[in-house]
Amino acid sequence: MKILVINAGSSSLKYQLIDMKDESVLLKGVCERITAKGGVLTQKTFDGRELVLNREMPTHKEAMELVLHAMLDPEKGALKSVDEIGAVGHRVLHSAEDFKCSVVIDDEVIRICEKNIDLGPLHMPGNIACIKSCREVMKGVPMVAVCDTTFHSTMPPKAFMYGIPYEVYEQYKVRKYGFHGTSHKFVSEETAKILGTKNCRLIICHLGNGSSISAVKDGKCVDTSMGFTPLEGLMMGTRSGDIDPAAVDYIRVKLGIAPDEVVNYLNKKCGMLGVSGLSSDCRDLTAAAKEGNARAALALEMVAYRVKKYIGSFAAVLGGADAVVFTGGIGEHSPYIRNLVLQDMEYMGIKYDAAANEAYPHAGVGVLSAPDSKVKVLVVPTNEELSIARETLGLVKKA
Repeated sequence: MKILVINAGSSSLKYQLIDMKDESVLLKGVCERITAKGGVLTQKTFDGRELVLNREMPTHKEAMELVLHAMLDPEKGALKSVDEIGAVGHRVLHSAEDFKCSVVIDDEVIRICEKNIDLGPLHMPGNIACIKSCREVMKGVPMVAVCDTTFHSTMPPKAFMYGIPYEVYEQYKVRKYGFHGTSHKFVSEETAKILGTKNCRLIICHLGNGSSISAVKDGKCVDTSMGFTPLEGLMMGTRSGDIDPAAVDYIRVKLGIAPDEVVNYLNKKCGMLGVSGLSSDCRDLTAAAKEGNARAALALEMVAYRVKKYIGSFAAVLGGADAVVFTGGIGEHSPYIRNLVLQDMEYMGIKYDAAANEAYPHAGVGVLSAPDSKVKVLVVPTNEELSIARETLGLVKKA
């Protein structure tokens, strides 16, 4: 079966066509500037054939029609007929407390997603608009919603509750939800295969421009670093991460930031960008730090320090760990950050191989721990699109 995986935002739509026979990517593409002037679709097949289409896309419906047109292109596409697409997997930001796992999309699922727009006002409208458009132009094709939050739905109340009046949680659903769930699920499953058992304690470090850590026991998430929104937790590219709420109001008053802009400030102006004053990109800061830029070095040290703290706290939650796993853009590609994190972790049973760390990245799984390390340290490349495709295939087969 061929499955189309879609990750839609308010003005963009990323897609991949995956042949589940061997889980190969037949093509991938992106529509940009949906609803704006200068719309463009860029698509590339597995064998390098590239297609660029400059078209206006006033809504997600026109974007979906353009995607189908591109995939069917006789010279630069990968399909002869839309009928070859067996199902569509949609990435959806938020499940709230309504879905504990991925679901086959019907009118009721869409209604529930619309009800939860307040929990993800930047992403949910685009997710929903694309689902509706896709159903309209691909009538009869089964579709699945794979939510970013459902993997974390196994957290117990002691982990997801905040210290606020219980009535506020009950009425407004203010609690920790966690994000990057498709990545954490994929990497935890792949790691269990590597270890040869599902009965294991894993600390998954998804590090990128957005970063989160999860504690996974026997395949189920018991805690995660992101919270009610992706702003909580680690320091990231432009996000502050954990900060005293009283400090937030103090900063707002001192800088004259409007109340409705303070969250945007913490999301877009802080993190590595704010500390370094240079860039939100780990590669830029690593180069600058090696040239003696003190603020760039500080930003990277702060990132690594917070990762180390979360690893320690999640080891306590899990009662130890069988493996610590790095994934994501930074987790897979920054020996500098991994080195800072893994220093002085012997207390946890980690015997770190610095030479192996410097030798990675390369294709596939990397082992950064010594053979006699009690806790394995791995790099496991994430594949969120494949995770969505697998979820979609599983549900469609059951239907």
